Amino acid sequence: MGRRTRWAAAFTAAGLLSALVPAMTAHAATAQRIDLRVLVVDDGGPATAAIMDEMTVSGTPYTVVKLSDSNRPTINAAFLSGTTGGQAEGRFQAVVLPNNAPFAAGSPEMAALTSYEQTFGVRQVDAYTYAQPAVGLNYAADPGYIGPLDGTTGTVTAAGLGGAFRYLKGSVPFEDNDPSVTESYGYLATPLAAQAAGASFTPLVTAPIPGSSSPGVLAGEYDHGGVSELVLTFAYNQYQEQYRLLARGIVDWMTQGIHLGYDRNYYEQHVDDIFLPDDRWSSTAKCTPGDAASACNGTPAESTIRMTPADVTFAKQWETAHNFTFDFLFNGGGSDEQVADTGSDPLLTSMQAAKSSFRWVNHTYDHPFLGCVQNTATVPWSCTTNADGSIAWVPKATIQTAISKNQQWAASKGFSVDNSELVTGEHSGLATLPQQPVDNPNLAPAFAATGIKWTGSDHSRELNQRAVGQALTVPRFPMNVYYNAGHVADEVDEYNWLYTSTAQGGSGLCTANPATSTCLPAPLDLSTGYAGYIAPLEAKIDLGHIIDNSPLPTYAHQSNLTEDRILYPVLDQIFDSYANLFAANTPITNLRESAIGTELKQRSAWSAAVTAGTASGYRVGSAVTVNAPSGVAAQVTAPAGTVQKQLLGTSAFGTAYAGELSGWVSPGLLQSNVTLTLNAAGTPAAPAAGAATPTPTSSSTTAPPTTPPSSTKPVVPGGVLNVVPLTVAGVAKLLGGLL
Repeated sequence: MGRRTRWAAAFTAAGLLSALVPAMTAHAATAQRIDLRVLVVDDGGPATAAIMDEMTVSGTPYTVVKLSDSNRPTINAAFLSGTTGGQAEGRFQAVVLPNNAPFAAGSPEMAALTSYEQTFGVRQVDAYTYAQPAVGLNYAADPGYIGPLDGTTGTVTAAGLGGAFRYLKGSVPFEDNDPSVTESYGYLATPLAAQAAGASFTPLVTAPIPGSSSPGVLAGEYDHGGVSELVLTFAYNQYQEQYRLLARGIVDWMTQGIHLGYDRNYYEQHVDDIFLPDDRWSSTAKCTPGDAASACNGTPAESTIRMTPADVTFAKQWETAHNFTFDFLFNGGGSDEQVADTGSDPLLTSMQAAKSSFRWVNHTYDHPFLGCVQNTATVPWSCTTNADGSIAWVPKATIQTAISKNQQWAASKGFSVDNSELVTGEHSGLATLPQQPVDNPNLAPAFAATGIKWTGSDHSRELNQRAVGQALTVPRFPMNVYYNAGHVADEVDEYNWLYTSTAQGGSGLCTANPATSTCLPAPLDLSTGYAGYIAPLEAKIDLGHIIDNSPLPTYAHQSNLTEDRILYPVLDQIFDSYANLFAANTPITNLRESAIGTELKQRSAWSAAVTAGTASGYRVGSAVTVNAPSGVAAQVTAPAGTVQKQLLGTSAFGTAYAGELSGWVSPGLLQSNVTLTLNAAGTPAAPAAGAATPTPTSSSTTAPPTTPPSSTKPVVPGGVLNVVPLTVAGVAKLLGGLL
């Protein structure tokens, strides 16, 4: 194409763009602009902290006004709204209050909030308030209930399932972890039979009122005087299952389904040491013979644990039944050793036949320790030192060989492997406190030489992703299903050793480390303790990771898939619980290591941009504009039917999840920001006529009950919008490089 032709094409494109603009521009001239940021008025309690945690984890920007801060800004009309380009601008798309009336009676700040919500059609969440007529409810009496809710099962109503809680199946169980402790407290009451003129109350989550046939409200929508409030009448914190189940819906309700950030339920099961035999726990010596790092030096080795072809068949069948894929972290040297010892490896043959059923991740060829040179003559082991006192490190060549030899082995056996992924044996090479406080300096160069971009780390040691040279870590959750146990009795015996006091025959580690471990009141029964205690507890912990929007994988070992197959009771409970809680539109997201690493990397970049105020968004009618620094993808949630506007035409946006669309999004070709177009059904209704100059309504000033102080949580600071409109002149400038 010649220069003149390209110039003409550029202006043809610009002309087409301008032909599309007038309809939107005419609408935008009269529509309000709502910034995609949430205002949180924080009293320091756990309820507001919980909602902030959900927004932080999911990437939703918010601004905090701390009531205890004497230097906080005054909430008035100038703080809440303004104008941009002659257009009315609401600076917050939703408001979170600690209760329905956090200010003194007659407060100008509450009046300003009410006026703002009426004017811009913005919704309000009352994070925790007691049942009262001021929120559309009767007092919690005749019928009613005030007290602990531990063990209660809430029910999402038809209205809730048809709205913001559409991702749930209907049941919301309240935790009861310790019968001697009140873990959740609340108020159950019925809506007022006669609401104020024009007001209505819609229960969204209810629970049975003890001694009554009437359901009491746990969460409901109170609409009155141009204001919509989500009323929550139970106490909670960010860690409790009942809150985690509702957290997505709370944010979705208050933002009307359109917000920056998104939430997923993830689960990945890594199975380490495939093809290797794992050492077995000794119930008599209370250690693991054969493990160089254990206290079993000199103890005769017991039989090792290794999967069989029957275990491969079972794993494949289990995956099919649960629509799930295991990640098998393999050590090819284990198979080669088996062949050298016996002449064949039936396990390899069965794995090759089923190879497409699993994902394969490099776990090094023969599982060497890749950090410092270990001195196992000491208990625990220590780092060997050189003559000059420096640490003796495993050399780069050894690390490189352990990685590349396994890559080559997989290729020779026909296994499909992403050679950018790795998990070293015991996460070795990475810092291991207290013996090895820094990474092996030879690790990053070896990663670079073998093309490693993602390497597994232990979440119990390192919570967050970090760089190892040019590679990034992927933290993994460990399980209390031990690598050295294939039989239930061995698992329970080791569990008892770790979690009982010396007086009860245990190691006493739990007594010595009360901040990180809790002693069992008595040893578990070897035959019933696993099914009755260990497996349910581990399943609950892992389910908590799933519903916490965490993409991090969980890991166990091949030894747990053979003999008594002790991993499956945990997995069965996880998946059964999940199926009972979540609707079919919210399946478990199951990613491989490289995809998890990418997700973490993108989240970090987006979070940094939100914190710096360089990422933002706003809505005008059916158009949503998102801005982020160059190279930073944005997290967005929007209603089904939303599309991304391109220079010419539109393209699909996001993926369907939880009854809406969400995902990462970046500007299209020759665009500097993202514009999404909502379908008509997904566009929030405009404020009622005459709402532009509302008369503030009074609110009850009775304070809700005092709640326990919350744990500290980082606050996302406010920021400024960085709007770069794509004009015809801008198109010509952007196309200049083609001319």
